[in-house]
Amino acid sequence: MNKEKTFFPFQPNILCTDRHILNGHRSALIWFTGLSGSGKSTLAHALEDRLYRMGVRSYVLDGDNIRYGLNKDLGLTPEDRKENIRRIAEVAKLMADAGILVFAAFIAPYRESRELIRGLMDDVPYYECYVKCDLDVCEARDPKNLYKRARAGEIDNMTGISAPYEEPENPI
Repeated sequence: MNKEKTFFPFQPNILCTDRHILNGHRSALIWFTGLSGSGKSTLAHALEDRLYRMGVRSYVLDGDNIRYGLNKDLGLTPEDRKENIRRIAEVAKLMADAGILVFAAFIAPYRESRELIRGLMDDVPYYECYVKCDLDVCEARDPKNLYKRARAGEIDNMTGISAPYEEPENPI
């Protein structure tokens, strides 16, 4: 199927800049990346809570929550991880276009996937925030017992154990 001759994006009457004026703030995507247990979700939710009290429209897209719904059909293979991030980036872009400040808390272990996000956000302010935390600290925290289960052979492709995490080169 030739998408260029089949699908035609609708041009809206209300633009993202109109929503910024209505909201009294700009939208953006702030992507928290790092190992499981590094504190990505904790930081994102703390920011959302603070900004909510200030009247800022924001929302946290969280890895576990997305895996229960939109991406429940995906596993932890490299291909599935890339598709997981691609879908999330597309949702985040729509939400930012709706005028929302979006916090995404996902491991996003591959530089290639994070570059894809950056490329999709051509019209959306995008910030990559690396929550750097040593593996031994993440394992000591292990709030979901994922590292323990991975070390016991119960989880395949665990980032930091049996799957790689490619550190960001230029995070904010």
